Amino acid sequence: MKASAFVYPWDVNGDPEAPARIAGLGVEQVTLAAAYHSTRALTPRHPRHRIVTAEYAAVLYPPGDRWAGRGLRPYPAGRWAPGNAYGEAAEALDAAGLEVHTWVVLAHNSRLGAEHPDTAVVNAYGDRYPWAPCIAQPATRAYLADLAAEAAVRPGAHGTELESLGWYGLQHLHAHDKTAGVGLGDAGQYLMSLCFCPSCRAGYGERGLAADALAAAVREALEPLWRGAADDEGWPSVEKLLGEDTAAATRAWRDTTARTLQEEAVTAVRAAAPRGFQVLLHADPVPYHCGANAGVDPAHILSVADGVVVPCTGGTGLLAPFAGQAREGTVLAANLTVVSGMGGSPGTLAADAARARGDGATELRLYHAGLASDGDLASVREALSAR
Repeated sequence: MKASAFVYPWDVNGDPEAPARIAGLGVEQVTLAAAYHSTRALTPRHPRHRIVTAEYAAVLYPPGDRWAGRGLRPYPAGRWAPGNAYGEAAEALDAAGLEVHTWVVLAHNSRLGAEHPDTAVVNAYGDRYPWAPCIAQPATRAYLADLAAEAAVRPGAHGTELESLGWYGLQHLHAHDKTAGVGLGDAGQYLMSLCFCPSCRAGYGERGLAADALAAAVREALEPLWRGAADDEGWPSVEKLLGEDTAAATRAWRDTTARTLQEEAVTAVRAAAPRGFQVLLHADPVPYHCGANAGVDPAHILSVADGVVVPCTGGTGLLAPFAGQAREGTVLAANLTVVSGMGGSPGTLAADAARARGDGATELRLYHAGLASDGDLASVREALSAR
């Protein structure tokens, strides 16, 4: 199976040995960040630094003229990725014989929510999630589709992987996060991620739901969870807590909103891209899930994009719903963490890859070539050499 390693520009720029080191892992491709959220990242082999702090979500190249005069626009990176950091890294990786694809994070941007609070998801209690742009708002949707097209189709790129192209909710993986004190389960996460901004309130109304009454019902449904009585059976628990008809109406609004945004973004990318440009989404086959791996309907998304990147570090079970809808040429990439300190298991990569192949995977994604230790990378080289 073809394998690609995730990489940040700051892993490569300033380290002349990085491209050959990554190519030496045995991967054919790199998935290189072109638009990325805030992070604090280790760079264990870089000759100039060991820690990179990306202070806010940014594009890692100079943004284009399309943003002139627009209120919502991408932020250029600061000192952690100055100038055309993406382009510099892409050229070096291409020269090492690696096929470069872009990695684009979309509906996850804390600075956008801080500077434009009206764009953020608002929960049933009135709390805003600045890291989570509401994808129902027309201006936000236009911003995300244009960002997808610009950040995905960088010079020399052969394809893209779009992350967070769907609803983002309560879960954030934020530094110093203190939200795990109550086990909300799938049902609580869904209820706490329902948005009540003006666009969503109007959307619920179109489905026969009065927004104020819905917000009150959500708060009431959450009360047992705050007392520690979580009933985590996935969607059946949402139906039990909220009522089947009400739950279905919220899903109708949210599912349609996410699907149409995904269609718009992929269409925008294809319009800007050369022939043969590959478009993949980071995806979860449970449509009501929120986060970096957007919840999708497998049949729908595989009719829109060329394939999906599926989280498989905890097991390969999420591949099956996509494999059942795959057509000839569909890419099902199993995303495996190869950083031991982040819960990965590079020592079992060969076995994990074989299991993923058996469950329908056609390619591998390895997270993350820049973050892994020398020992982890040695395990990756060994596993890939045995293919």
